Amino acid sequence: MSFTAKDVQALRQASGAGMMDCKKALEANGGDMEAAKQWLREKGLAASAKRDDRESAQGVVAMKIDGNVGAIVKLKCETDFVASSDSFVAEAEALVSLVAAKGEQAVGERATQLEDLKILLKERIELGEVVRIEAVAGNVLDSYLHVQGGRGINGVIVEMSGATAELAHDVAVHVAFARPRYLRREDVPADVVAAERATLETITRNEGKPEAAVPKIVEGRIQGFYKDVVLLEQPYARDDKQSVAQVIGKASIVRYAQVEIG
Repeated sequence: MSFTAKDVQALRQASGAGMMDCKKALEANGGDMEAAKQWLREKGLAASAKRDDRESAQGVVAMKIDGNVGAIVKLKCETDFVASSDSFVAEAEALVSLVAAKGEQAVGERATQLEDLKILLKERIELGEVVRIEAVAGNVLDSYLHVQGGRGINGVIVEMSGATAELAHDVAVHVAFARPRYLRREDVPADVVAAERATLETITRNEGKPEAAVPKIVEGRIQGFYKDVVLLEQPYARDDKQSVAQVIGKASIVRYAQVEIG
């Protein structure tokens, strides 16, 4: 028995299940609507549409470094329990290996497996950030993955020029915990700086500072803003008397990527 898109929609309305789940139910039952409804009930999917409103705040960050190529994939779910399950972690590892080998768009090759995993684990499961960095010949690529509860939750890849692998790793560790938003000062968008400056001016005036002193105070606070958000200007995590720029010396950070849960 065949079925149409209208049948899928009708089943969705009747059961409250997601579109892909309804399609699978009809495929599994030869287009029989009642059998498909029962199939959804038996698999605990009859109310899965409600899961679309839940936040996928849990998950796992998988990382792979293969020579001069590094990849990170975040796979999201709803609960710690699912995030720690063998099948969920295995899927994240399969995805990151695929990205390392073929590129970021290759994750589309596992769309079916992701849908099957959703049915198996009965949670909203979706891809988060997908990153692939291929270092230029002669550059150093290193990484850090923070593991909690047996699963990766915070991954960083750093590409550096004129650096040792040890230095690149140390920078990756710093990034993991300092969470810079930009590599260098000139990378900060002008509108972001303008908005921050306006906010700082308001704060400074609300503190009752003399009007003549406001510009100087705000400028000092803008410098503090850069130290918070710009990697090269941040105080180094292992020695806050030095900036990251001072620690790396003549070496340079070409680029970095950070992906974390939460």
